[in-house]
Amino acid sequence: MGAISAFPLQFCFAVMATALLITPAQANHPHWGETVPYHSPPEKMTKLHFYLHDNLIGSNQTGFRIAEAAITNSSSTFFGATFMVDDPLTEGPDPNSPLVGRAQGLFGASGMNETSLIMGLSLVFTADKKFNGSTISVFTRNAVTYTEREFSIVGGTGFFRFARGFISAKTYWTNGFNSIIEWTCTVVHN
Repeated sequence: MGAISAFPLQFCFAVMATALLITPAQANHPHWGETVPYHSPPEKMTKLHFYLHDNLIGSNQTGFRIAEAAITNSSSTFFGATFMVDDPLTEGPDPNSPLVGRAQGLFGASGMNETSLIMGLSLVFTADKKFNGSTISVFTRNAVTYTEREFSIVGGTGFFRFARGFISAKTYWTNGFNSIIEWTCTVVHN
């Protein structure tokens, strides 16, 4: 019984000793997760239109398979194949039209019974002085067998800070491995 009753007393001494070791400067230091008032600047809406060129085969390859699942090669949807991409974004559908940026990131074949991708991309803009160095973050499902689809914008940097919105995507041309996709972005941001 002596050991059981000594525990609360030892605990109290440990708490008091710890309290004595905290200096007044440490006691006044703000917590790392402090919440402060925030007044958002007025939001803007920006519309962008460009073409993404995704080339998985050929001399101008921009996407490379970096991983696969055990069943990928026997799957009709290539389930589990993962690709890293650095796709050009151009003003027009012609690959030689002016470059506006790059789509950098990864996508993976995520549908076991339907050909679909999960995509995590940063759209990095390089051409326009106003947008240069800014990014739009895209994390979405892409049902590639549909001609028209919609993607979610989940963030952004620079000019597109606090971005959210959507992308209307339409297949302009594909041979199954290489594609040109028309993207129309509606971006709400600060």
